[in-house]
Amino acid sequence: MPVEHYENFPVASLLLPARLREPVEAIYAFARSADDVADEGDAPAIARLARLHDYQIALEACAHGHPVHDAGLAPLFARLGRAIAAHGLPLQPLRDLLDAFMQDVGKTRYASIDELRDYCRRSADPVGRLMLHLYGAATAENLRRSDAICTALQLINFWQDVGVDWNKRRIYLPQDDMARFGVDEARLDALVRGETAIDDDWRALLAFEVQRARAMMLAGAPLARALPGRVGWELRLVVLGGLRILERIEAVGYDVFRHRPTLGRRDWLRLGWRALTFGKTA
Repeated sequence: MPVEHYENFPVASLLLPARLREPVEAIYAFARSADDVADEGDAPAIARLARLHDYQIALEACAHGHPVHDAGLAPLFARLGRAIAAHGLPLQPLRDLLDAFMQDVGKTRYASIDELRDYCRRSADPVGRLMLHLYGAATAENLRRSDAICTALQLINFWQDVGVDWNKRRIYLPQDDMARFGVDEARLDALVRGETAIDDDWRALLAFEVQRARAMMLAGAPLARALPGRVGWELRLVVLGGLRILERIEAVGYDVFRHRPTLGRRDWLRLGWRALTFGKTA
């Protein structure tokens, strides 16, 4: 299943049980479509917010078995409604996703890690929570670990794409961390444009954020050992893939502007081997 736009969603690979592919794809289609409303195209902010409000209305309708009268949204929400009904999915994670997308329309700076984590709680954590409900494994401990993994994945995506986000006039690096390490917006702009070389201040800032994301990912990693069968293998690769991106950020000396870290074929072979010994290494 392609994930070009909505990066927070885990890949529905061949490891995912066949019975879950339809509901996973229904949730993904909903999330990707709403994310595109918030981020893609040239519509003004007021139009984006109005359309996302239509999504909120359609979500409540489909979840309660009512028809969605918006012709553009009806097929999407009919499919999502079937997944909700068939698997008893909770509505709050879906509501949270829409709330986060609406926030994306207008908010472009985050004062602290607490503020950023609150955003991740609504933009990333709902995905893991919905997956656990599909797996029938939504215990309190599993949900806590899932939240750690999903927030870590979101942070890793932010650190990977600092330059991409800056070009959209967004900064996800916490403002207080930037001040602490002496990296202001003028310096960030110069780094993105290549007018300033990567320096010790920038390296220290991103190294700090990389370690924060790694610690969070490792805190949630036991979930991948706790979930049985193919689902556990799927999650192992998700966790190891995120950790590998962090390794790649470090390997390029934190120059994510000219060397955006990605995973290639050799990385996936390496991750497959690591997954075999996951219980001993993560």
